Amino acid sequence: MTIQILGPGCPNCQNLEKNAREAASRLGIEADFQKVTDSDQIVEMGVMRTPGLAIDGEVQKFGKVLSTDEITEVLQAHQR
Repeated sequence: MTIQILGPGCPNCQNLEKNAREAASRLGIEADFQKVTDSDQIVEMGVMRTPGLAIDGEVQKFGKVLSTDEITEVLQAHQR
């Protein structure tokens, strides 16, 4: 599984990545984490407000820092 953090690397992006890593760890998911900082690529993915969270190239949520629990739910739904 590839988890992408979409954004310029701001504190919100860093917090989203921290929460995503914690959520993946809780679920025992081995994931490849990638940071997507190129604004053109972020817009091409349909994200108009950062930070964004994508799993395997598919945007799940954007525009806010998701909590660890929220990301856990997203990851569980993606695994089904």
